[in-house]
Amino acid sequence: MEILAFILVSVVIIIIPGPNVLVIVSTSIVQGKVRGLQTVAGTSTAMLIQLGIAALGTSWFVSTMANGLVWVKWLGVVYLLYLGLNHLLAISNTFNTQISAVCTFQRGFWVSLTNPKTILFFSAFLPQFTSTAISYQLQIVMLSLIFWLLAVALDSGYALLADKLSSTLRIKGLANYQHGVSGVLYLGAGTILATTKHG
Repeated sequence: MEILAFILVSVVIIIIPGPNVLVIVSTSIVQGKVRGLQTVAGTSTAMLIQLGIAALGTSWFVSTMANGLVWVKWLGVVYLLYLGLNHLLAISNTFNTQISAVCTFQRGFWVSLTNPKTILFFSAFLPQFTSTAISYQLQIVMLSLIFWLLAVALDSGYALLADKLSSTLRIKGLANYQHGVSGVLYLGAGTILATTKHG
């Protein structure tokens, strides 16, 4: 029963659009589903690191690590705002510049990693679904893996849906609006990250 409750709560948390989802959707709209899924690979890799720190670190280590990364958040905000403005300025440009797989992976990775609050969230969220019946550490590892797999699946779903939206825009001759939609999403992601309070 505990595991079912954990899965349901995790799904709700993951599907609520945050910086990660908005970056994945933005990339898929302009660059297509392959690049979108590569962005998912980046966000998922960063999430593994965050889950590892939250699961294996002591409360002191987790708090210290998160506090030490607060300044990194503002680098992420600046980066997202830059991407947003760049796409908005490209609205009138009919030429769609392709970016590499490495770039899309790094984009997802750094946007995900620059939210230090995620580490604190995991460290507070996961223990709520443990019991005294079996090893605490084993439960934390299992819950972390389940959450990560759900995130990969749902984020990939976002990437595929965004690609469908992009195809619809192209069919209707609204290709330039892809940059507009993407730019607004990046700016939204930057605003969400900037207004996220630490601790």
